[in-house]
Amino acid sequence: MLSIPSCTVVPQQVPSDAGIAGAGVLLSSTITAGLALIMSASLVFQEFMRSPRSKSNPSTIRRKLINGYSDQQIMVGIGIQSVGLVKTSTLVPYHFFIIWMLSLLSMATHNATLLTLVRDFQRDRVLRWLRQLLMFVNLALSCVYGVFVLQSKIKGLPNTLPIGCVWAADAVVPEPGSDEKSMSAGGLDYVGTIVTIAGNVVVFVLATWYLQSSMQRWFKTVQLVGLVLMAGIAIGAAVRVFLLSQAFGNPDVTLSDQGEKSWSFGQLLSMLMLILPVVSAIEIMRGEIKVPPPLEEDIQPLFDGQMEDSPKVVNRF
Repeated sequence: MLSIPSCTVVPQQVPSDAGIAGAGVLLSSTITAGLALIMSASLVFQEFMRSPRSKSNPSTIRRKLINGYSDQQIMVGIGIQSVGLVKTSTLVPYHFFIIWMLSLLSMATHNATLLTLVRDFQRDRVLRWLRQLLMFVNLALSCVYGVFVLQSKIKGLPNTLPIGCVWAADAVVPEPGSDEKSMSAGGLDYVGTIVTIAGNVVVFVLATWYLQSSMQRWFKTVQLVGLVLMAGIAIGAAVRVFLLSQAFGNPDVTLSDQGEKSWSFGQLLSMLMLILPVVSAIEIMRGEIKVPPPLEEDIQPLFDGQMEDSPKVVNRF
């Protein structure tokens, strides 16, 4: 997996990768992020519209579900980026960029859940600093991805070569037929990539301040504005992925097959995993109901007095 990429021969086509850009993978990631954003928005708007004199509604079920989504999104972002970096010797820029966009989607969704659950994290110092560590790891991986993408734009890496070839400058062969129009489009890509990296750093700094600060001034306003901003980033990343993918749009590389459009076992499994939040909601609802007392046979002593007649063992030491 950590082999040296072959950068001397530029292939005309590359195989598809349904595990990264398959229809089921993209839909399940987007739907999961959408559910987390909708529930976070419902809680934020509920708190924003609630009168100070009204009784507080804990919204236990939604908060527990959002907490689960928050953990899932931050771990998904770290996981897919780590796997992508390990496979830089085989992943082409097309798949590498989709991984980066999916990680931005998960990071924006996690930040939206963080805005909703910030007071819960502030009650526990261990959970707060653990969350901070995971956010930093996710940011570092995202910046590394941005550097890879920026290098591929600067060096004019052919779309069919592995992304790891950006560090083999002598072996990279420029794509034939490049003209001034394509170079001007590349200039826009440079700016967009740099702005994305800088935006991730700024969002991380603001999220760190918001998570660690004990003085929550304009708490509701910060929640509302931050949620709108994170929703915009998530929607932008999702739209970019769908427009670029083979399953729903037009990829910028020639693929040798239509594997990303087919609904294989892995794609169907990704969609079936969307049922888990429904099961979790039912379990949480059942947990909120008072549990009945144990049955009579459950409260009987284990030995039922049989040990009382046994001789006692005297300790002679």
